[in-house]
Amino acid sequence: MSKTADKLRLVPNQLTANLTEKLFSQSPKSAATEQGFIGHDRAKEALDFGLSMDAVGFNVFAMGEHGTGRLTLIKQMLAQLSASQETPAEWCYINNFDDNHAPFKLYLSPGDGKQLLARMNTFIDELIDLFPEIFDNPGYQRKKSAVDREFNQKYDEAISIVEETALKESVVLFEEAGEIGFSMLVDGKALDDKEFASLEEEQRTEFYKRLSLLEDLLSEQLLELPLWKRISSDKLRKLKYETAEQGIKPLLKELEHEFASNIGVLKYLVKVKEHVVDAVLEILADESNENPNDKDNRKLMVEQFLPNLLVSRNPEEGSPVVYEENPTYQNLFGHVDFSSFQGAAYSSYRSIRPGALHKANGGYLLLDAEKLLGQPLVWAKLKLALKTQQIIIENPYSEFSQPGSYSLQPEKIPFKVKVVLLGDPEIYYTLQEYDQEFTELFRVLADFDRYLTFSESNLIAYANLIRQRARKYNYPVVSDDAVVELVRYSLRRAEHQEKISSNIVQINDLLDEANYLWLKNNGEGELTGQYINLALKAKQRRTGRMSETWLSEIKERQVLINTQGQKIAKVNGLTVLEIGDSVFGTPARITATVYAGSEGVTDIEREVDLGKSIHSKGVLLLTGYLGHKYGQGLPVTISANIAIEQSYGHIDGDSASMAELCALISAITLLPIDQGLAITGSINQHGEVQSIGGVNEKIEGFYQLCKDTGLTGSQGVIVPMTNMINLMLSQEVINAVEQGQFSIYAVEDIDQALELLMNTTAGEISRTGRYPRKSIHALVLEKLAKFSDLLTGGDE
Repeated sequence: MSKTADKLRLVPNQLTANLTEKLFSQSPKSAATEQGFIGHDRAKEALDFGLSMDAVGFNVFAMGEHGTGRLTLIKQMLAQLSASQETPAEWCYINNFDDNHAPFKLYLSPGDGKQLLARMNTFIDELIDLFPEIFDNPGYQRKKSAVDREFNQKYDEAISIVEETALKESVVLFEEAGEIGFSMLVDGKALDDKEFASLEEEQRTEFYKRLSLLEDLLSEQLLELPLWKRISSDKLRKLKYETAEQGIKPLLKELEHEFASNIGVLKYLVKVKEHVVDAVLEILADESNENPNDKDNRKLMVEQFLPNLLVSRNPEEGSPVVYEENPTYQNLFGHVDFSSFQGAAYSSYRSIRPGALHKANGGYLLLDAEKLLGQPLVWAKLKLALKTQQIIIENPYSEFSQPGSYSLQPEKIPFKVKVVLLGDPEIYYTLQEYDQEFTELFRVLADFDRYLTFSESNLIAYANLIRQRARKYNYPVVSDDAVVELVRYSLRRAEHQEKISSNIVQINDLLDEANYLWLKNNGEGELTGQYINLALKAKQRRTGRMSETWLSEIKERQVLINTQGQKIAKVNGLTVLEIGDSVFGTPARITATVYAGSEGVTDIEREVDLGKSIHSKGVLLLTGYLGHKYGQGLPVTISANIAIEQSYGHIDGDSASMAELCALISAITLLPIDQGLAITGSINQHGEVQSIGGVNEKIEGFYQLCKDTGLTGSQGVIVPMTNMINLMLSQEVINAVEQGQFSIYAVEDIDQALELLMNTTAGEISRTGRYPRKSIHALVLEKLAKFSDLLTGGDE
């Protein structure tokens, strides 16, 4: 069978991509030219459309794997797009003097917000400088004195009448500590309490009678005293208000003139005009405050009159681009801070804080879909904001708060933002399936490719990206052979000789590790391919404990795998184990047993619930193959069991179906299988071999086992021919193939695999419908015929 083996054996240049250092010499090693983004043309077209489309609902979902450059490309495109667009408006919250719970919004042109804040701060400072000193003005003092004199005149006239009447009755009137009293007058002298007490009873009684009459007269004369006081207070209050108003009026006129072009600010200043005088008189001109503090007074004025600018804009910066890395409710929609005053919670319009929606308003907002969906209430509120085109700042848990708790209800702000969600395909298709609103709001899909086209221009551009990163972080010059190894690693990650992995992050990580090793090795000269290979080996060493443990168990015969000799109904299948960062291939013994019966092929893994659906499908296909291949002339009556030995976990995938069929045919024919060969591949019902995944790890896993147990030159791996394009093997395996120590065979159908494993001709059916004697298929038919005779009793 050497002809079959020679025909199917792959040569070294088929085991990896053809890369030359000469190609990458076209990439500048030290030039500082900026390399643009590579590939993803479909996604670029979708982004061009979605980001420029103004209609509601045309938000973008950027679908792709992490590390494919989605965020970088989107940021690059948005940087160019936003720079050419107008800067959006600024928004403030201002005090609602009539209802402090419901602050008003205020629209401002870009850049006007800081100007308004500066002028309002100046305005408050001017008020503090003006009051209460304005009331020391001589004109104000004269008017105040006139009001006081008017009140005093009426009061004095009333007191004079009572005083004259009292003197006629030998009683003197006096005022002490603001109170009016009467004392008896004897010989022109007012008696004190002791002298009054020494008078005769009749004299004291007579005095009391006079006193009663005088008090009645006093009450009558001062009956209108409260009215006089109220009139006087009103006049003084009006005088104070008018004086303050006249002092503030020029300041407000100046403000109105500066912001004459902004109707919103003018309306706000009208409100300020209506309330500022009262605030000034209450705060700055409070006569009851004996020790006024300008700092405290200013704080009180700021709390009432200084606008709360949510986000300031530079008129020259264009539309904003915001990437919110932690999309919590507060970070997105803003929140209201609370302060504690005498044990009670207090807040105001000045405590409103903006979120990412405010910052991105009028521009673009980038969000990670997985993080967004992981936050409670956020997804529903974001959809509501996009549908209503309004931003609402509220406490999402307000309905669970204690009754009567203080809360603000700020006026809603108009909202116009292009949202770009970054997520993987699973999230996109799940939302599309179960969330109708998602389909309405995110109508543009930017689908990022997992791979880049293997072209000369792309390879050179890829090299430019690698060297660009090296220059950015002051790494040494990356040599051409180092670029070759990095590109080879990228092809390996893509599992394809003609597809470059778009996950540049993995390449960057390897470059970073190689630079570390270069520095550790004195850091001289260029960063060559040697350091890339050292970095790869170090990475494999860090994550290789599981694979080494598995191989050691095989060498210790804890796991029964043979790499030499021949066995009937036993074949070395190949599996890939992925545990965290560790991905490695390892052989698994697949065995089969057959006996006369009609139960068909039994998958032991399925029977014990270890085999998942795809693996079970692969085993069921074997029955289809047996029936199609051998059941045309006789009933296929067989009972068979197939198992992956010493497997104690769940198994999925159909990559073992070719190996299982080989083990089954070996059990039927009793032809031994070469244990120096391992096999992987999927088959269909017609015996055609189909592609599988993880082909490189599987080959390298079996090679490592053969190397550890001793290479004989006859060992190798059988893979599907359709997987040849996926071969990106390590240089160690390629060298072993080149030296004839290890072989890799590519097969198209099950016959070629059977011939390699059993060293026997599979046999082709003749025109008479027979296979050659002692061919594999002839032996199968012979055994099946015997089983059939046993079950039916044969011809009597």
